[in-house]
Amino acid sequence: LTLRLVLDAVRRGAGLNGTIGKKGGGKGRQQPQQPSGPAAFGTLLPVCTGMTMALVLSGLRDRARKLDAAAAAAASTSENDDGESNNVPERNIVLWSRIDQKSCYKAVLSAGLKCIVLPTKAHPDTDEVSTDLDALQEALDKYGNKILAVLTTTSCFCPRVPDEVDKVAKLIQTYNNSNNNTTTTNPQNNNNNAAGGGAGISHVINHAYGLQCPTTNKLLNRACTIGRVDAIICSTDKNFLVPVGGALILSPNEDVIAGISKNYPGRASASPMIDLFITLLSMGLDGYKGILEERKRLTGLFRTRLEKVAETFGEQILNCPRNTISFGITLNKLAIVDTNENSNGDDDSQKQQKQQQQQKERNKQITQFGSMLFTRCISGTRIVPRNETKTISGHTFVGFGSSHETYAHDYMTAACAVGMCEEEMNEFFIRLEKAWKDYCAKREKDRKRKQKKKMEKEKEKEKDEEEKHEGNGTTIEEDVGKMAISDK
Repeated sequence: LTLRLVLDAVRRGAGLNGTIGKKGGGKGRQQPQQPSGPAAFGTLLPVCTGMTMALVLSGLRDRARKLDAAAAAAASTSENDDGESNNVPERNIVLWSRIDQKSCYKAVLSAGLKCIVLPTKAHPDTDEVSTDLDALQEALDKYGNKILAVLTTTSCFCPRVPDEVDKVAKLIQTYNNSNNNTTTTNPQNNNNNAAGGGAGISHVINHAYGLQCPTTNKLLNRACTIGRVDAIICSTDKNFLVPVGGALILSPNEDVIAGISKNYPGRASASPMIDLFITLLSMGLDGYKGILEERKRLTGLFRTRLEKVAETFGEQILNCPRNTISFGITLNKLAIVDTNENSNGDDDSQKQQKQQQQQKERNKQITQFGSMLFTRCISGTRIVPRNETKTISGHTFVGFGSSHETYAHDYMTAACAVGMCEEEMNEFFIRLEKAWKDYCAKREKDRKRKQKKKMEKEKEKEKDEEEKHEGNGTTIEEDVGKMAISDK
């Protein structure tokens, strides 16, 4: 019953296509409309998004093995008179369009698969970081039938924008077509399995909190229409205002949902489903549509207020028009690091070491601002300094946080998400400005203290030099004169 309520909400509220009504069959007859679109079928699981992603990939792997084995057997029967059997490809690779969220990468590894991280590209005219379709095409050509799935993301932190899932879906379908594989997950439009085409490459979309954004929902509808989409994973807490602990899986294909459901191990608490059931009944369809419209209304106000904060402190808002949930503001002037240290006579390695130390000090100051926000009960913001590195299960991500190796800004992000009211938004900006001013005052105080300490050290050094020369019975001026004569 909860699943029926959720599917009704995402179809009539969020705007994802599913099974809608009936269509005419000619001469007064009516036939049921065939299931189509991303919300045609679904299932609910009482686990978070990352674990759900691992279960989805496991289910798709089992399904691919069966389809590939059947295709190989059919080809062997029809073509190999000598009895030789075609090899069944071992699909153990997932191509992942980089998004700096650790749970995505760990989910692939938890499913026992190998993750190939595809680079992103920076947009030349905006601050956006987006899908690199050329890199995806190269990976498809390189790994071929070893690929189980392509994993894309539509809900992400600024400056990352949603992957171009419609173009990715079309690219996968084209590749599967050229290799005589299954080209779509809609059973009504797919006869390749019977022809021995195999499973092909699947497409999984991480749509964690994307249901609240109508633009990305339209993108999903288009992706399912023109290309390959197997599963869409949504978080219940981020979309329906319930506690953390549940996920919704959507698919155009009932077989995919059945395979994933069979892979779910054991039992779990019913609390996430009960919470969701109660929340949906209490809101109703009008209530759900209402919070979606309120978020849409606040988006413009949120951006305007963030621009004013940026101007106040000499920063700028990140220009990422394709991300309407997460917004970013630069922090390029937040940290003050002394870069005037004398480096004359240093070799390249020493200069590089000093630059690394300066960058480390800069990043430390920027992350301190994030801790100040947290202690002032400002949660949900994300502070990202430049050139941070993070190693996860042996893979090193350069520029971690920005989803790009050489992103040009230090920045912070804040989200205008569903469930927030205007009063909460106003309070957020009041606390943000106050915390920023407090940080600047503290930074200036620390700078003066360090400067004073440095001057004291220089005075002590001068004093030691004077005492040294006095012990030799000469003055500093005389010693300098002797050094000049010696040089001549």
